[in-house]
Amino acid sequence: MEVIRADLNCLDELAKLFDQYRIFYQQPSNLQGSMDFMKSRFAKGDSVIYVAKKNSRLIGFSQLYPSFSSVGMQLIWILNDLFVEEGSRKQNVAKYLMEAAKKHGQSSNALRIELATQVSNSPAQCLYESQGYVKNEKFYHYALTL
Repeated sequence: MEVIRADLNCLDELAKLFDQYRIFYQQPSNLQGSMDFMKSRFAKGDSVIYVAKKNSRLIGFSQLYPSFSSVGMQLIWILNDLFVEEGSRKQNVAKYLMEAAKKHGQSSNALRIELATQVSNSPAQCLYESQGYVKNEKFYHYALTL
C-alpha cells in the first residue's frame, strides 16, 4: 500500500470513494455531485487530498482544508474528511493517511491539525487519540446551518 497526494488523475476513483464517504454519513448517493465537488477542489487548489492505493486501486482518502489561528498567527489545517472503504478497514490505512496529513502539516509549518468526529464514532476517536490528538475540553464548537 502507498499513500500519495492526489491529483486529477485520481478523480474518477476518488469521486467514487467520496460518494461512499457521504453515504456513510447518511447522505444520498450523488456520484456526479461528488465528481464535481472533487474536481472543483483540484481546480481551485483549496484543499489537500491524500489517497491510499493498494494494487493500483484507491482504498481510502483524507482531505485537509487550510485555515488560520488568529491568536497563534499561523496556518492550521482542518482534517475534514477521512475515509477507508469498508473492505480495507482495520489494516492501518487510516493511520497512514493521518501520518501523511501530519507530515503535510509539519512541512507547511502549520501550528496544528484540527478535526471533529461524531460523538458515536468510537473507532475513529480511538484512532485519533492513538495518533496523539487530544479532545478539546476548553471550547464548545457551534454551527449555523445556512
